[in-house]
Amino acid sequence: METRTLGRTDMEVTRLGFGGARIGLEDVDPNQVGTLLNRVLDDGITLIDTAACYHNSEELIGRYIGARRDEYVLATKCGHVTGDATGEPWSGEVIDESIDRSLQRLRTDHVDLVQLHTCSADVLRTGEAVDAVMRAKDAGKTRYVGYSGDGEDALVAIRMGVFSTLQTSFNLVDQKGRADVLPEAQAAGMGVIVKRPIANGAIGKSASPYGYADAYWERAQQLDIPDGAPEDPIELSLRFTLSQAAVDTAIVGTTNPDHARHNLELTTRGPLAGDVLEAFYGQFDALGAEWNSLT
Repeated sequence: METRTLGRTDMEVTRLGFGGARIGLEDVDPNQVGTLLNRVLDDGITLIDTAACYHNSEELIGRYIGARRDEYVLATKCGHVTGDATGEPWSGEVIDESIDRSLQRLRTDHVDLVQLHTCSADVLRTGEAVDAVMRAKDAGKTRYVGYSGDGEDALVAIRMGVFSTLQTSFNLVDQKGRADVLPEAQAAGMGVIVKRPIANGAIGKSASPYGYADAYWERAQQLDIPDGAPEDPIELSLRFTLSQAAVDTAIVGTTNPDHARHNLELTTRGPLAGDVLEAFYGQFDALGAEWNSLT
């Protein structure tokens, strides 16, 4: 199974990572989640990504695979006020408490990566949030610090030179980052984690699969699939994203153990053909002037 090292860190991850949003935000039998998470590790996936605001995602990860902590790179995100917490989003106090709470839920004394969760460029420039995650690193609560976000906010984060990784949106109908965010992150030596690599499952659907994916689905209706592209929309979407040289890993969330295994198999099929990639680049450049990244 192909792996990549995230930028200049020592974190080696599989090209496919597991995104923990859906297990926390959807009504799923906890026993099914336990089966899913353990199978993900058994199948060799080495990146587990979650966030403090994904309801009980962190708790489920800690409960079911906390004892296997040395088998995977563990990443979480912070900055929002969640649950019973109080205070100002992105304040040092909120971030300090969020990280401590995450460690407790994840049943560990440290994570590998803490990411600021889509804060604005203005918040980054103020410095309080950045100082807070750096304190966590100095205290041994996280090994590395990253930023999760898109567009101009992501560019500001990259240019600050303090983050080891960038998590950003990229897929067939969300390619804005191809022009600036991805190449700048790569040039800065950052590890690049892509969120929404399959456009929330909107590609190839006859109707929008669920509310958040409406914008992606509407964009997808305007795409023409070129000759030589995979027929399976998930395969097409995932391989398109992983064909980008700057992308180290892509995180996909699911609540279905069989889907997770199938997604992993798709990543072994390699990049798309050059002419297929160029066809999709051309379509996006022609159609996507107003198609901004979804955070």
